[in-house]
Amino acid sequence: MTGTTAPSPWLPTAPCTPARCAAHPDPGTGGTARAAGAALAAVRLAAGIAAVLLGVLCVPAARLLPAPARLALVRYWVRAVVRAFGVRARFAGLPAPAGRPLLVVANHVSWLDIPLLAAVLPGRMVAKTEVRQWPVLGALAVLGGTLFIDRDRLRALPGTVRAMAAVLAGGGRVIVFPEGSTWCGRAGGRFRPAAFQAALDGGADVQPVRIDYRPTDAAAYVGDDPLGASLWRLVATRGVTADVRILEPIPGARHPDRRSLAAAAQRAVAEAGAVVPARSATPRAFAPLVVAQRAVASERANLPASSVHQRDRSSPASASSSRTPA
Repeated sequence: MTGTTAPSPWLPTAPCTPARCAAHPDPGTGGTARAAGAALAAVRLAAGIAAVLLGVLCVPAARLLPAPARLALVRYWVRAVVRAFGVRARFAGLPAPAGRPLLVVANHVSWLDIPLLAAVLPGRMVAKTEVRQWPVLGALAVLGGTLFIDRDRLRALPGTVRAMAAVLAGGGRVIVFPEGSTWCGRAGGRFRPAAFQAALDGGADVQPVRIDYRPTDAAAYVGDDPLGASLWRLVATRGVTADVRILEPIPGARHPDRRSLAAAAQRAVAEAGAVVPARSATPRAFAPLVVAQRAVASERANLPASSVHQRDRSSPASASSSRTPA
């Protein structure tokens, strides 16, 4: 860890570390992942960075487009970014109709989770306040309507929940990783209930999403893993596949409180992970793919999810990861 200040004790942490998880062979690949040559890895890295920078350059022009066209452009852009880094994405499930307020919750494995969710369910991401100061990516997060939270101040949490509820009450989507930390994908954390209060207050349903990677170790971004190391590990691995499953929405009105709602969402995501999708020669066809690309004017409440991975450089000495607000 590079931070010198101890984090607040209420921040959720995970036991996953790069040495323990990211460098551990994934059993699903027969013990070792297929390595790409240095030349291919360098090309992928350059292509991915170029795709990101192209999106940055297009931001001023994109802001002049109507909301439906802008959201469609974001979907295509984030898919291009993911593919440029050498990842094949497979999407399954039916996104909820546009204009329906949703709290989108998913398990958190990698920085790749964010563009993958933006490809099918663009919305406003929740991120730590430090992200606002990051070069380039911080500006993208602001333009994307990111909801920032001061992770070191527990008293700031109710204000963030109120901001989330206001977006939901206006018909928008909010995306959050309620585990509060990245996990390697072989295990997961408890869904923290704070964010689910926003769904209850905003009259929104909860949209659980399950994200899995094969091989897991190539995509996992945990603990004090530097972003550069994570990027290189990803582009240097052949056949990385991301499976994104949009599960049945959970009506918030059916649950008496945020803890019950959080538990229901956690069960749905965990149970979906018990069924590992088979690898396919055509990744996009692993299940009926229904991704709504139609432009709908009522999606104006949803700003592009351009936020970056919520990393916390000040983690416990045990090298636990603690990156995303609860």
